[in-house]
Amino acid sequence: MKKQSKFVLIPVMFSFFVMGFVDLVGIASNYVKADFALNDATANLFPSMVFFWFLIFGIPTGMLMNKIGRKKTVMLSLLLTVVSLLLPLLGYSFGIMLTAFSLLGIGNAILQTSLNPLVASVTGGKNLSSTLTFGQFVKAIASFIAPYLAMWGATRFIPTAGYDWRVLFLIFLVIATATALLLGMMPIEESQPENKPSSVKQCFTLLGTPIVLLSFIGIICHVGIDVGVNTTAPKVLMERLGMTLNEAAFATSLYFIFRTIGSLTGSAILRVMKGRTFFGISLILLAVGMCLLCFEASKGMLYLAIAIVGLGNSNIFALIYANALTQIPDKQNEVSGLMITGIFGGTVFPLVMGFMSDRFGQIGAIAVMIIGVLYLFSYLRSVKN
Repeated sequence: MKKQSKFVLIPVMFSFFVMGFVDLVGIASNYVKADFALNDATANLFPSMVFFWFLIFGIPTGMLMNKIGRKKTVMLSLLLTVVSLLLPLLGYSFGIMLTAFSLLGIGNAILQTSLNPLVASVTGGKNLSSTLTFGQFVKAIASFIAPYLAMWGATRFIPTAGYDWRVLFLIFLVIATATALLLGMMPIEESQPENKPSSVKQCFTLLGTPIVLLSFIGIICHVGIDVGVNTTAPKVLMERLGMTLNEAAFATSLYFIFRTIGSLTGSAILRVMKGRTFFGISLILLAVGMCLLCFEASKGMLYLAIAIVGLGNSNIFALIYANALTQIPDKQNEVSGLMITGIFGGTVFPLVMGFMSDRFGQIGAIAVMIIGVLYLFSYLRSVKN
């Protein structure tokens, strides 16, 4: 393989930034709820529609890459993202927003499955881990600035201007379009797959292997907690402190800030600490944070709880993902596709949390996330050092 231009990393890193757009669904669903006077169960359809598509497109995207290549698959995901961001600017209704979030989810499912292999093509395998780690950091930047952009738009513009908080979609639309254009202009030489790709049936058959099934459920719980905090944290502040949505939106950014800090520090800590030990510490942080969210009513303690949950949940995905791959070394591609498919936990948890919060208040939504934390504690014994 010829040496790739170092400049190709620029649109690749911007693609990681676009990958972070999926996390705008948390704050966006709260604004949509307020604008259309929805209950929690209905409002939580939006994050559910985003993450449902990981169940459908995770494994087929791997097959698509074998047919059209990694770069073209990433380009397809960016095109779908551009369309999803454009729709809320052309009209604003419940149906349009549901469609926009569905397209955002489809695009993101394809992007998350195809971008990491594209990075491998760009780097040629050299410094792959560090490049992917930096990409996740870039992704997290988009995650925690989304609420700030929404708050800025909500206070800077008025609804009759056509944007208000939706200026977030305009800004992200420009970035996604520029990313697609830059990546399209960059030549990338891709390696051809050496092995015959597995079928969808063969991939799902691996769920009969205990460690794969346990890890798959673990990913569902991790992502469910991630999306759950993203969506519920502002509601907790509004319920207990009487904050407005614009004031409470900071909670989402706070979560992602500390999740980013946890990701950056976690890679260094894992060099000197066993994976099982670090996984256990992460779960203790999650448990403490959830307990504080259940019982605290002061602003400072609730902010502390959200920050602790962000730290605790920051490395769970990577630890489960690596644990599954290392224990099934001869089926890593198939296991990888299944782990990405498990991201559809972001569909399951918000739906259940919405019904529980309508019935019991936000404490009901937190209880659902605690069930996910308890499962992760049971998974701890499956983690190899």
